[in-house]
Amino acid sequence: MEMTAQDHVAQEKGSIPSISMKDFLAMQEKGETYTLIDVREQNEWDAGHIDEAVFLPSGILPFKIADVVPDKHAPIIVHCASGGRSSLCVQTLLKMGYAHVKNLEGGYTGYCAATKNK
Repeated sequence: MEMTAQDHVAQEKGSIPSISMKDFLAMQEKGETYTLIDVREQNEWDAGHIDEAVFLPSGILPFKIADVVPDKHAPIIVHCASGGRSSLCVQTLLKMGYAHVKNLEGGYTGYCAATKNK
């Protein structure tokens, strides 16, 4: 049986480093250092985004990440709308030699839900 794109994303999500929304929000509160990469598309970014995020759509991420994060040991958190695309991007960055990359569980949708009453 051939693997579907959804099967591949689910498999990748289970095998990559991730950070819970609770832990991410705690990092924000503490002012910890990291680069937050938003890999969604332009229309999604335009509709709303996390203020500190850097916009690098998944299609250009491998080509532009070194301009944004030249230090392959710097902490990076990647997010998309819900965690699927970003999990694949985390896998790509790990293969490129970035050592401290995590997928934000829940993505932008989860962030909005977690922060709507703040």
